[in-house]
Amino acid sequence: MSNRGGPRGGRGGVRGGPGGGGPPPYRGAPRGGGGGGRGGFDNRGRGGGGGPRGGFQGGGGFGGGGGGATAPGIFNEGAPAQLPPRLNDSTQQALISSFKNLSVSQRQGPERPLRPGYGTRGTAVTLRANFFAVRLPKGPIYRYTIEITPKKALGDRKSRIFQLLERSPLCQPHLQYIAHDKSERLVSARKLPQPLDIQLQYSDYDNVPVSADALTYLVSIKFLDELKSEDMSNFLNADPESRKYDPLPLISSLNLVLQQHAQRTGVRVGTGRFFFPASPTTPKLQFRAGELYVKQGFFVSVRPAYKQLMVNINACMTAFVEPGNLADRLLNYGESSYGAMPTLSKAMIRSIKVRTLHLHHRKKLTAIGTTTARNTFFPCAEYGGNISVEQFFKKKYNITLKYPTQLPVVDVGAPKKPVWMPAELCQIEDGCVFREKVDIVRLASLRPRAAGEAITNTGFPVLGLSPGQQPLNGFDVGVDTSMAIVPGRELAPPSIQYRGNPIRANNGSWNITSVQFRVGGVAQAWWVLVLKEDYSPRGPPPFAIANNQDPRLKTLVMDFHAKLKSSGVGIPDGLPKLLPVTVLPKVYDDPGRVRALTMIRNVLNAGLKESEQAKKPYPSFMLVLLEKRDNFIYPGIKRIGDVELGIMTLHMQLPKVLGDSEHGNKRDQYLSNVALKVNTKLGGVNHLLDDNAMRWLKKKKTMMVGIDVTHPGPGSREGSPSIAAVVASTDDNFVQFPASLEIQRGKQEMVAQLSDMLVERLLVYEKKNKVLPSRVLVYRDGVSEGQFDKVIEEELPEILRAFKKMSTGARGNYKPSLSIIICGKRHHAKFFATNSQFADKNGNTRPGTVVDKGVTGVFDFDFYLQAHAGLQGFVKSTHYTVVYDENDLTADEIQQGTHDTSYLYARATKAVSLVPAAYYADLACERGRCYLNEFLASDAATTAGEHPPSTSSGGGGGKRGAYDRKAEREEKERRVFEAAKKAWGNGLHEKVKERMFYI
Repeated sequence: MSNRGGPRGGRGGVRGGPGGGGPPPYRGAPRGGGGGGRGGFDNRGRGGGGGPRGGFQGGGGFGGGGGGATAPGIFNEGAPAQLPPRLNDSTQQALISSFKNLSVSQRQGPERPLRPGYGTRGTAVTLRANFFAVRLPKGPIYRYTIEITPKKALGDRKSRIFQLLERSPLCQPHLQYIAHDKSERLVSARKLPQPLDIQLQYSDYDNVPVSADALTYLVSIKFLDELKSEDMSNFLNADPESRKYDPLPLISSLNLVLQQHAQRTGVRVGTGRFFFPASPTTPKLQFRAGELYVKQGFFVSVRPAYKQLMVNINACMTAFVEPGNLADRLLNYGESSYGAMPTLSKAMIRSIKVRTLHLHHRKKLTAIGTTTARNTFFPCAEYGGNISVEQFFKKKYNITLKYPTQLPVVDVGAPKKPVWMPAELCQIEDGCVFREKVDIVRLASLRPRAAGEAITNTGFPVLGLSPGQQPLNGFDVGVDTSMAIVPGRELAPPSIQYRGNPIRANNGSWNITSVQFRVGGVAQAWWVLVLKEDYSPRGPPPFAIANNQDPRLKTLVMDFHAKLKSSGVGIPDGLPKLLPVTVLPKVYDDPGRVRALTMIRNVLNAGLKESEQAKKPYPSFMLVLLEKRDNFIYPGIKRIGDVELGIMTLHMQLPKVLGDSEHGNKRDQYLSNVALKVNTKLGGVNHLLDDNAMRWLKKKKTMMVGIDVTHPGPGSREGSPSIAAVVASTDDNFVQFPASLEIQRGKQEMVAQLSDMLVERLLVYEKKNKVLPSRVLVYRDGVSEGQFDKVIEEELPEILRAFKKMSTGARGNYKPSLSIIICGKRHHAKFFATNSQFADKNGNTRPGTVVDKGVTGVFDFDFYLQAHAGLQGFVKSTHYTVVYDENDLTADEIQQGTHDTSYLYARATKAVSLVPAAYYADLACERGRCYLNEFLASDAATTAGEHPPSTSSGGGGGKRGAYDRKAEREEKERRVFEAAKKAWGNGLHEKVKERMFYI
């Protein structure tokens, strides 16, 4: 995620609802869940890179070029790029013809539409895709379930248990014929003896004597079923009889086979992503010296395509915690802690696993204490009463601590059962994934050529997919080492319409100078608020505003006023209302900036009272000038403005307008970027598209809808809600998209109050147009492939219920035609130009590239579209899938239409990578997070470090059953949710509900 002008709140982790292990299911498969929350400042730039999203007069505004140190070029240029016979026109048309003989059954509810055809518009291009042909085994695959007993203390031990299992004499004869997930699933190329029960004596590490009280686990492997490859072959060939076939079990099994070498030799992060020990081929890249490093890994997932099973392989990167002694890490922190007790961030604590140096046990770090080993006591029967941690380790293990008074103890126990250890006896293990989003975009940005070479030269051998490697041989599975060759097309860009002559886009963006917005918004009044930080005693920075009489403030404000005027915004002459410059308390004296936000609220309320007494208009918007970015001030002001007072707000960072860029084009472009937002918030229209590009939308009265849900991240308070957003166009311009926001139970992906939210949007459309739309196009963001059917089963009925609610005697039976298109950004498909003729200067495919053959679904109506330019690293397309269609959309109509609409994004002068309706829903979700920042921010979660160590024993907390602990957790989550619900209140203020307040 790119930085969108302010803090995003603490979004972390994978997106989606709960559950969801294994690969995504396909048509007819059981549905999996999603993941966790979304992550903090994580550079998810929809426009193709990090940085600002483009400017009114800046031609896209990114500047700079690609990421990383790799030179541009074409991957595998000069190698043959011949399309396989399965993709020739006659074969593809035969497939479409066969679909026409299949009916979409309504017997058990709606089904996803079959592909109606392939797109034809645009210039044909030949591309490589990071998909590799997989040879199906000739024989069956046998599936088994695994049960491990006792279940006590299993947790993180499963990976080690499976390592010990593979070494057991009973397992060794079958090793090359089996693959497993280190949890509960195992597949085999040959039948295993039954019953198969294997006893294992547990130890955390090799070459460490097994203690007398070591746990013994029983691993029971039980036969489940047999899968036949012929069934998959029929499905891949689009046999009409196989349409109801569920390919997930075999695909999931083959994923285990193809990922097995990586499972045994690497570290798995999430689903299908593997990272390997540092080596010349997979080196460590320093990120934060002594704290974090970045390493390249690879994603692996089997995918079905027409007439060919494929495996999708992609290079990826993630951040890991630097290994080393935990005491050294704390001492490094202490050097800059100004005398405070050393500690670590909550994200770092959540990420660390340690090896205890005295007993060689593997433990999770739970918390950093607040007392040292010398003054942390606990009752110990062995030594006759209370004893300090320092004394205990001296008496029990004859260990003299090096830092008994300098460092805090650390907790390596379970929640409510702290086990306090000296930090110096804990070694941070290598391979600990950092559990918070960090900005590694520049390190991770590989251009296409480098990415392709990483996949083929490094990925294949480390993943164990090179010819002759096990367990592929044992399963009679083969993987082609050449990337798939697929046909693509480049769609032509639309013409951009401002007030005056049309403008043509070049490489997905356009430059405009001395032109005006198509329709200028109107402001009755506007305010300016300057926020100052307390920099005593060293004094303010050079860009700080002294007071309201500071000439630089008046110059800046009038420059911005002039920019708005020249752009066509209707705005009162003269200076706006300058609120008193507000000096905020020091950050370290104001946890959560609570006092600062109270001061800001008081200033605004006083301003409103003053304006009311003077009978002056309510402010249409307020410009807030900040000296620095702040994770509490920004979301706090958004809440005050959007929820409490009904004042739309915009923020400028003073260093960007009064710092190095005070003069010249940088400042002008910055003001232009903000002007784009102002006009959109005021209901204006920045630009339109030519009539030809809009024809597909205007042939009927159409409302375009965007839906998204954002979830609590790893750092959020347990029980925090998810936030759902529904945005919808208000007229035939398809520029204004006001939003409805609601909260719902955390990690719930389907929108709970969708019918009411959609009714709210339909009423706004009717108010503006005096008629309801006869066609509704829904772009649904944030849904994993495993949840496609859930959208049809749960959200479609809610949408239809909204239509029914709009049916009245006056309106009649309201039933518009409906289509639902799901937008997927969290995929790993990458497309490579085969020669420079099809590439931009960075080696990326060009804007408008669309792919709907070769690597798309067998029966599904889907396509990959790259509407935007790749300005940093490797450009990524969006995967669109039509899951419901009453409008009989053609492939050309939805592909060209979605592409053209991507040029309508209001706050940039370029095409964006996600259709604006879905993009706006995402932005609205982000704004909703601001209103619950105290619950959702990355530092909102409490940790075990907040219970005092001074009276805790190694087994404290009492004995409780699993039921009691679950009930306690659920009650805690319920209280948090109710508190969040109370904080949310009635949601948006009436004054902003019909505006794009979130832009």
